[in-house]
Amino acid sequence: MTYQVFARKYRPQTFDDLVGQTHVSRTLKNAVEQNRLAHAYLFVGPRGVGKTSTARILAKALNCEKGPTVTPCGVCDNCREIAGGNSLDVIEIDGASNNSVEDVRELRDNVRYAPAKGRYKIYLIDEVHMLSSAAFNALLKTLEEPPPHVKFIFATTEPQKVLPTILSRCQRFDLHRIPANLIAQHLQLIAGKEKITLDPAAAHSIARGAEGGLRDAESMLDQLVAFCGEKIAEADVLDVFGFTSQQTVAGFTEKILCGATADAVQLLHEQSEAGKDMMKLMSDLISYLRDLLVFKVKPDALNEDVDLDLQKSLAAQAQLIETDRLLELIDQFAEAEGRMKWAPNKKLHFEVALIKAIQTLSQVTLNEVIENLNALRDGKPTPPSVSAKKSSPVAAGVSPASKKAAADTAASTAPRVAEQASQYMPPASEAMVDPVQVWEQVSAKVPPQKRFLRSSIGSAHVIGVEGRNLLLGFSPEQKPMMDILGTQANRKFLETLLHEITGKDWSVKISLKEELPPKHATAQTELAEGSKTSGTADFKDDPLIQEALEMFKGEIKT
Repeated sequence: MTYQVFARKYRPQTFDDLVGQTHVSRTLKNAVEQNRLAHAYLFVGPRGVGKTSTARILAKALNCEKGPTVTPCGVCDNCREIAGGNSLDVIEIDGASNNSVEDVRELRDNVRYAPAKGRYKIYLIDEVHMLSSAAFNALLKTLEEPPPHVKFIFATTEPQKVLPTILSRCQRFDLHRIPANLIAQHLQLIAGKEKITLDPAAAHSIARGAEGGLRDAESMLDQLVAFCGEKIAEADVLDVFGFTSQQTVAGFTEKILCGATADAVQLLHEQSEAGKDMMKLMSDLISYLRDLLVFKVKPDALNEDVDLDLQKSLAAQAQLIETDRLLELIDQFAEAEGRMKWAPNKKLHFEVALIKAIQTLSQVTLNEVIENLNALRDGKPTPPSVSAKKSSPVAAGVSPASKKAAADTAASTAPRVAEQASQYMPPASEAMVDPVQVWEQVSAKVPPQKRFLRSSIGSAHVIGVEGRNLLLGFSPEQKPMMDILGTQANRKFLETLLHEITGKDWSVKISLKEELPPKHATAQTELAEGSKTSGTADFKDDPLIQEALEMFKGEIKT
C-alpha cells in the first residue's frame, strides 16, 4: 500500500471524532435524530479545523444504509464511497475551478435527477466564496427551492465574500480554532497509535505553531517523524520549524517587565544567532502579552490554551504591570511588527521596539500624575490604578549633600527610634523574624516601575512586629507617603511579598507617630540655611515636590 499522511489517515469519520467543535456536532446530531434537516448548510472557519470533514460526516449520516443515523457504520458501500470521495450521490465541487455561470447551469440541470444509490443527492462545494456573482445569482432559485432529494453543503474560509442572498438561504455553522491543549492531546493519540514517543512539551510546541489548525499540526507531526524517527523532543520541533520555546518567551517578557534592557537585548541576539525567525519571535511575544492581558482580566479563560506551568508564570508576571501599561506595550510591539514586515533588517526594528518599550514602562503618564495629585489634594488615598514608580535619589534630583544630611539625621535619631521601637518588639526568644531585615528584602523586591510605592516604602519607619502584624510608622509630615502605602492594592502587594519572603501570612499596620522625626528633617535644615530665599527651602525638598520635578523635568528657580 502507498503511504498515507496523518492528515488523511486520521481524518474524523463520525461526529464524535471531531476535535474542538462540540457545538457543531451536537446541533447536527440533534437535527438528524429529530429529522429536522435543512436543504442547505454553510460551514465557516479557518483552515484545518474540520469543515470538509464535517460535511462528509453529515453526508454519511444521511446516506448510510442504516440511516439516517448519527453514527454511520463506515463499512457499507455508501459510507466507504463517501469517505473515499468517489460516491455518485455526493458530488464534491471545487469552487475555485468551477466558478462560472456555465458550471452552475450544469449543476442546476442535474439536480432534478434522483440519486443513484443513497437517499439524497448531496452537493458539497468547497471554497464557495470563489464563485462569481453571476454564478451565485444563477444558483439562487435552485438553492431556495431544491428538489426534496437534494442537499447543498458549502464550506468557506471567507464568509464575507459570499452574497447575503446566499447566506440567508443556508444554515450557518462557525467552526472555531481548536485550543492548543486539545490539539496536543490528539497528537499524543496519533503518536500512541503510530508507536511514536512524543514529549508533552513537543506536542504543545506543535500545537502552538499550528495556530488552531489540527490539519497543520498533523502535517507538522508527519514531517517530524520523517526527521527524528520514533522519538520526538521539544528541541527537534524548535530546530525544524524555527520556533522559540514557551519558556524562552516567558523569560523574555519578564526581562521586559523588570526593565532589564541589557539582558533582554542579549536574549534577542542569542535567538537571532540561533537562526530564529524574528517575525515569528515578535508574533510569539505579542501572543504571550495577549495571554498575560487575558489572564489579568479573567485567569480561568486560558485553561484550555495554556498549560499549568505557563499559567504560574503568567500569575507572577501579572503583578509586575498594570492593565493600561500592558495594552500600551502590545500596541507598541504590534506597530513594530507592521514595520518589520517590509524592513530588510528585521532585527534592527525589533531592538528599537524592545528598548523603546522598556523605556516607556519606566515613564509616568500625565494621567497618572493628575490622578495622584488630585487624590493627595483632596486628602484621599492614591487611586490603585496609578502605577507607582520611583528612581534613585540622584536621578530624582536629590543632591549628594542632601543624601548625607539625611544619613546624619538617621544616625542622630537612631537611639530614640530604637527606644520607641523596643516597646513593640517581642522578646528575642519569641521573635520569629527580624522586621527591619524583612522590610529591606520587601523593598528590594519592589519592581523599579512602582516608583511611588518605592518612595513611600523609603519614608516608612519599621516599628516592630505584633503577632503576624508588621507595624510601620510615618511622621506627620509624611502623611502623603502613608496614603500611598495604605491603598488596598499596595497593601495587598506588600503582603504578597511578605508571604514570599517569610513563607507565612502577614498583615501590614500603618499609623502616624508624632514622636517619629521626618527622614529628611536635617537635609531640609541645611538647605534652608544655604538658600538665599528661605521660603523656597521650606518646600523644595518635600518628596511630592521632588516627584513632580522628576516627572516634568523641572527645576526650582530662586
